Amino acid sequence: MTDINWNDYTLETQAIRAGHKRTHEDEHSMPIFATSSYVFKSAEEASLRFTGQKPGNIYSRFTNPTVNAFQERLALMEKGERCLAFSSGMAAIMAVGMGLLKAGDHVVCSRSVFGNTVLMFQNYFGKFGVETDFVDLIDTAAWDAAIKPNTRFLFLETPSNPLIEIADIAALADIAHRHNALLIVDNCFCTPVLQKPFELGADIVIHSATKYIDGQGRCVGGAVVASDEIIEKYIYPYLRTGGATMSPFNAWVFLSGLETLAIRMKAHCDSAFELAKWLEQQPGIAKVHYPGLVSHAQHELAKRQQSHFGGVVSFELTGGKEHAWRLIDATEMLSITANLGDVKSTITHPATTTHGRLSPEVRAAAGIKDGLVRISVGLENLEDIKKDILRGL
Repeated sequence: MTDINWNDYTLETQAIRAGHKRTHEDEHSMPIFATSSYVFKSAEEASLRFTGQKPGNIYSRFTNPTVNAFQERLALMEKGERCLAFSSGMAAIMAVGMGLLKAGDHVVCSRSVFGNTVLMFQNYFGKFGVETDFVDLIDTAAWDAAIKPNTRFLFLETPSNPLIEIADIAALADIAHRHNALLIVDNCFCTPVLQKPFELGADIVIHSATKYIDGQGRCVGGAVVASDEIIEKYIYPYLRTGGATMSPFNAWVFLSGLETLAIRMKAHCDSAFELAKWLEQQPGIAKVHYPGLVSHAQHELAKRQQSHFGGVVSFELTGGKEHAWRLIDATEMLSITANLGDVKSTITHPATTTHGRLSPEVRAAAGIKDGLVRISVGLENLEDIKKDILRGL
């Protein structure tokens, strides 16, 4: 298997086969290398490994065969040069910031990102002298106007959480590069199955492997995909020193998740599309947010930029928080949890969970209303999902 050029194969095949370097035991399934350290043949070999003069495993904080397999596989699927895995999606974002930023730098970030991402830039990078301006995700002119001479990168999620807005990646890449800045895209909602940010000009792609990559809510992990130069110069040194490491067991779980990712994403998308159309017809719902709907403001962009419309639907109830909570509490099958990307459908109230630590003013600027409910559509029978939602409607 080591001599195969996996770039010659399609994503579905890469997701199942790539990255596995079969050992002398001739195993068919990827093994878990549950070891913290490695034995060297000599003192000289140990020295060469530690100084980077000879490739090979050194210590599982930053080199492990199971984690390496996951990294290689995800990089291929994203059409990126190199991937590094981390202990969580937030750890991946932290690694990018710690690797690329210094005191006095500036970041432009979408308002429509995960609440903890906002807090990361405001409360933590800000504490060390990094300034962040937040702009409307879909207003390309606002992104351009916000850039300063010291802007290091632009950061966004598309589709956004929880309003499922779509950013024009190619347009933002042009803006970033015109100002000698990088474009960083969190591709968690789409995965490489539905969207290829590198083909649209992105420089770095972030993943929370906890979501669709795992697909069954078992493990927490994250990843950064970028050019070999960016990884080697900025991200890998932080991982080696900082230690926000993905465990071999979690990497093994994520490798299994990647094997079924393509067929799962199709099923998630198909059901989410049908559910969104059905929700538009229900009384008490003021608006449905789903890019597959013609009513969605970025419907045409989503058609061009993504191969399908995603597995997350959000909608606004006319009765505000009281009605939103009543609907959520009335369900009996849907899981009341803020996680997403699971085979089990989940339901949450973003204003008091994922974005609950943000000030009311910041939530309002991001368009997150008290009546908003988000559903990550799982793989249960669609009619059962509808029936459960109807209990609250």
